[in-house]
Amino acid sequence: MRAIVQNSFGGPDVLVIADRPAPSPEAGEVLVRIEAAGINPVDGAVRGGHYPLLGEPPFVLGWDVSGVVEALGSGVSGLKVGDAVFGMTRFPKQAAAYAELAAVPADELAPKPEGMDHAQAAALPLAGLTAWQGLVRHGRLEPGKRVLIHAGAGGVGHLAVQIAKARRRGDRLHKG
Repeated sequence: MRAIVQNSFGGPDVLVIADRPAPSPEAGEVLVRIEAAGINPVDGAVRGGHYPLLGEPPFVLGWDVSGVVEALGSGVSGLKVGDAVFGMTRFPKQAAAYAELAAVPADELAPKPEGMDHAQAAALPLAGLTAWQGLVRHGRLEPGKRVLIHAGAGGVGHLAVQIAKARRRGDRLHKG
C-alpha cells in the first residue's frame, strides 16, 4: 500500500509517498480503507519536531480518518465490512492515517453521517471532540443553560456554537 511517510523533521517537504506493508487488524480492530484524512495543527507540530508524540522518524502522521471498513479483527461487533466510518484514532500514538489502509480500534470509530462526504467527515473528529468535551463533558452544558463561545468562527468554535444551540433546545446529539 502507499503511505505518506516522514523520514525526518521539517516542513511539508519532508513528507514522501512510499510503499509500506499493509496492516492487518488485530483483536478489537478494523482495517479501514482511508478515503480522507484530516490535517490538524498537531500534525504540523509533530512533523516539525516541536511536539514529539511519535519519537524519531520514520513514521506516518494522521489521526482523523474517514473511510470504509475492509476487514474485522476478532471480537469486533457493531461494524461490518463495507460500513462507512470516521473517527480520531489512537491519539496520541501513531494511527498512520496518511495511508491507503489503517488498522484502528473499532471503538474509536463511528458511522459516517450520511449527509457528509468522506472529506467533511475526516475534518470533524479533533475539532468536534474538542468542542463536545469542553461543552458537554467538562462544562456539563444542559438544555436551557447559556454559554459564551469566544472565536465562534474558528475550527472548534463553529462546532461549539452548533453543539451549544442543539443542547439548549434539548436535541439529543448521540446515543447514550
